[in-house]
Amino acid sequence: MLNAEEQIEVLALVSSTKNLILSEQEKAEVTVKGAADYVTNVDVAVQEFLKRELAERFPDVRMLAEEQVNTGFVKKGKYWILDPIDGTTNLIHDMKLSAVALGYYENGEITFGAVYNPFMDELFHASLGGGAWLNGKRITVAHDRELKDAVIAFGPCPYEKEQYTEENFAVFKKLFLHSADFRRTGSAELDLCYIACGRVEAYLERNLKPWDYSAGSIILTEAGGEISDWEGGALPYLKNADILGCAPQLKAELLELIRK
Repeated sequence: MLNAEEQIEVLALVSSTKNLILSEQEKAEVTVKGAADYVTNVDVAVQEFLKRELAERFPDVRMLAEEQVNTGFVKKGKYWILDPIDGTTNLIHDMKLSAVALGYYENGEITFGAVYNPFMDELFHASLGGGAWLNGKRITVAHDRELKDAVIAFGPCPYEKEQYTEENFAVFKKLFLHSADFRRTGSAELDLCYIACGRVEAYLERNLKPWDYSAGSIILTEAGGEISDWEGGALPYLKNADILGCAPQLKAELLELIRK
């Protein structure tokens, strides 16, 4: 695990991306990778910066990141898992709901995670056994809300509309009818952090990539929440997964509705 000094150093690095993000955003260069899938100069600049700085401080730790080819990653290893900008479409539309997400993977689990929204200046972070924090204040999930009073965040998987739309929206309809309301931020990592601090009670999305959920997963669990795949199983972290994150009292009921 990262020691306390290393964690502080990494958090400072992640926070320092704010000026880079704001300055690069002014240049507004967008490349289309696929259907509803974009990369900007901001994504690239943040990834290059963090990859360089982390390699200098932790030369033995490889990086698995969105804007590169990722091969040769095995379960027994230590890796950074980075989404330089989670919520790129939001960034393009200037919605202020984008985040830098960095997880530290060790031998099958995430032991440290940081998620930073530079527009709101909100830094979420957690370490294994160390609790979850937002700008230096301890956070916890909402333990007292039933499903009928819960707000659920969701992602309809815009990259694979033809494959999943009918099935996804059937699931969303069931959950919507059993809950108080829905939210869609467009950033999976922020949604997991929002469960962790009690802003919403659950989040689900199909086929998320490792960098979309790794950092937020430990922030959520250290805040007292639960995270699993749609079958209730453990997350793989080095490959895609269908994600359900929630306050613990809602998990069994949500899984039952999803399975139906």
